[in-house]
Amino acid sequence: MPAGAVPPPDGTDEARDAVWRSSPPGSIYDYIRLAAFALDRDGRIEQWSHRAEEFFGVTAAEALGQDPIAAFAPPDVQARGHERLSQILDGREWNGLVPYKDASGAEGLAEVYLMPSDQGALCIAVDVATLRQIETDLAASQAVFGQSPMGFVLFDTELRLIRVNERFAAVFGRSAEEHHGRGPHDFLSRVEADRLNGALRQVLETGEPVLDMPLVGTVPGDPRRRRWSMSLYRLHSGDGRPIGVAGLAMDVTGRQRAEREAAHARRNLALLNEAGSRIGTSLDLETTARELLDVAVPHFCDLASVDLYQALLSGVEDLASTTDRSGDVRRVAFASAISDAPVAMAADDGESTGDGPVPVGAVHRYRFGSAGARALRTAQPQVLDSEQDHGNPLVQSTLVVPMVARDIVLGLVQFSRAKGSEPFTDRDRMLAEELAARAAIFIDNARLYRREHERALILQRSLLPPDDPEAAGLDIACRYLPGSMETEVGGDWFDVIELPGHRTALVVGDVMGRGLRAAVAMGELRTAVRTLAMLDLEPAEVLGALDEVASGLGAPARGGTRRAKERGDADLSEVYLATCIYVVYDAVTRRCTIANAGHLPPVVVEPGETPLLLEVPRGVPLGVGGEPFEEIEVELTDGALLALYTDGLVESRSHPLDEGLDAFRAALAGPARPLEDVCDHVLATLDTAHGEDDIALLMARIAGLSPDKVGDWTLEPQPTSVARARELAHEQLLGWGLDQLVDTTELLVSELVTNALRHGYGDIRLRLLLDRTLVCEVWDNALMQPRRRRAQDTDEGGRGLQLVAMLSQSWGSRRTHRGKTVWFELALRGGAGPASAGPSVDDLLSMF
Repeated sequence: MPAGAVPPPDGTDEARDAVWRSSPPGSIYDYIRLAAFALDRDGRIEQWSHRAEEFFGVTAAEALGQDPIAAFAPPDVQARGHERLSQILDGREWNGLVPYKDASGAEGLAEVYLMPSDQGALCIAVDVATLRQIETDLAASQAVFGQSPMGFVLFDTELRLIRVNERFAAVFGRSAEEHHGRGPHDFLSRVEADRLNGALRQVLETGEPVLDMPLVGTVPGDPRRRRWSMSLYRLHSGDGRPIGVAGLAMDVTGRQRAEREAAHARRNLALLNEAGSRIGTSLDLETTARELLDVAVPHFCDLASVDLYQALLSGVEDLASTTDRSGDVRRVAFASAISDAPVAMAADDGESTGDGPVPVGAVHRYRFGSAGARALRTAQPQVLDSEQDHGNPLVQSTLVVPMVARDIVLGLVQFSRAKGSEPFTDRDRMLAEELAARAAIFIDNARLYRREHERALILQRSLLPPDDPEAAGLDIACRYLPGSMETEVGGDWFDVIELPGHRTALVVGDVMGRGLRAAVAMGELRTAVRTLAMLDLEPAEVLGALDEVASGLGAPARGGTRRAKERGDADLSEVYLATCIYVVYDAVTRRCTIANAGHLPPVVVEPGETPLLLEVPRGVPLGVGGEPFEEIEVELTDGALLALYTDGLVESRSHPLDEGLDAFRAALAGPARPLEDVCDHVLATLDTAHGEDDIALLMARIAGLSPDKVGDWTLEPQPTSVARARELAHEQLLGWGLDQLVDTTELLVSELVTNALRHGYGDIRLRLLLDRTLVCEVWDNALMQPRRRRAQDTDEGGRGLQLVAMLSQSWGSRRTHRGKTVWFELALRGGAGPASAGPSVDDLLSMF
């Protein structure tokens, strides 16, 4: 048995064979330069090994029989070498460092061991440089293995640990020696150990390393899950034979936690960025709530719902005073990533909904002690963890976050995560508050917008005429389309104003600009037009006065210039620039008197003719000032169509004005149709959905009074004309079948003709007009307008106009080109007004 060999423990032949069999290549001797040779009694080389041939570079044939000192030692040490060799041959052992040179003459240093024998001596030489390199490598390996902060392990070919460093041993609670012979199943769970075994076997068989293999487990004394990253590579002997697998293990629990936190932070930033781009795209409460849930589900939570105060949705002005912080709320949005059907949320323990889920659109109330009620009362988020009752077995964590904007609680949003998801953290709570706050601002903006929008609509509708305006001698149809369906208010307007004498004023205007300010300016101008029209001025005079009104509206009030500069507002006068066309139609003569202030010309369609644009004076827009307005007079036939419009109907970015006008005229061509159908056809044919400008369209079809509905006479300026006027009126009313109005009409006609004789001069003209009402007009050449006054008790006269005002439905006077006209109007049978009932006795006595 060789020296140092350990006898087999059981003494069996198999064990003995295992000990005495030849060592495979790749042993430690392959890494050490070693030479062995034997000397005879004379100190000559008697035996020379192959290792000696490699060490000294001399073959056995050359070395045998030579003096080793003379052959391999430098000349300066040969004397001492022979002395030492003599001592060894005398039976003394020796070892030490000896310089040598090989066959090429290269010198080296060898550690030599000489052992005497009966036949001579046995010599073993080891190259010192190689030996020192091995010592250095071993020391470095031991330092790295023992001092590294990472775990080093060595597995043999049977996948058993043969060595571990102290770091690895400390992590798993055993000493380094106790890990010897253990396998992966001894320190990892079965699943993780099977994975590691498979990786070790793969590395051992293929030689391909495995890098950053994740492993999960626990360590003694710490129940928390730890994570390691392990890299494996195969170990080889000097001749390339696999002798095991080395592993480098690193604890990456902290790094993965940091990476997870960074990933959460990136996700939160991405959510906030998405929220900024997706929430608030519409000024609609429900849409904004749905946008919030689209962002949150499923990226932030699995379930979510939004409840808003019912008072907010009902348009209450002062929301803070009408909600008691736990009042009725309406579910306006719900989203789920785990169920298509409605699911009960955590705080849905309301008084009016029972235990079931709250559907979208339902109004409910949270119980006083519920998380939802606390969130509404305190304006603080509420957290429900997995140990609390969520009302749904699928939910494990819920955040109930109030929606607060401008210190007003608008409602709340619930975020829930299902079983198996990570519970909400403090960072998630802050993110939920930020999402709810952003949505609350947009919801409050939508609330304020809805309130202002409703006010603007009320203003807009109050300033437009009814959908079916009526006028004597005209069939009228109209349309109004706002440029923006969101605001529904603008600066375009049209109006139909009944004037005395069965005349009608048709007005279409367009204030430059859009939105509420343009609508307000339009309302002021429309009111001014109506006021001026009732003065019965000529169209050019109306526009002249309206121009002065528009200029006054554009001028800032006292102190307004300074405030405007402080606000940085634009020049306010630009808002009040407007175009307007004013047409007065006389149902008796069928004549239209037209004045224009920078507006597009009207279109006229005569029966059987091609539509054409009337050539009217262009004029300057209202508010510019300094230019007089002109007017023209056009006579139209029965059945003719007059169309007034704003530029939004015929002009847009997609086509120029000329093309729009041609398309408008083409849409009006064709056989006669009802006016309502004509309006619908025009709007359907032209490009009216561009949303660039408001559109106003006013159409009137001429249907003048027939001659048998008009009574017109000229009276001489003499007292007998009063009786003659009564006779003419009596006969005409009997001819029209208005017997019940004869007495009243005779009385009032005699009063007006008497006034014309007394205060006027020249011929007197009497005209009776019958349409929806009876109108009586008395014309004279005096310019002085009649003035109603209250007669004194002692006055014998002065009560004529009082009678006219008391007995008629309305009365008035207007200037003409050659004097004035005084008129009164009586309602027909069944009509409303004073004439239908007649004055009371007290009313008559009050005149005296």
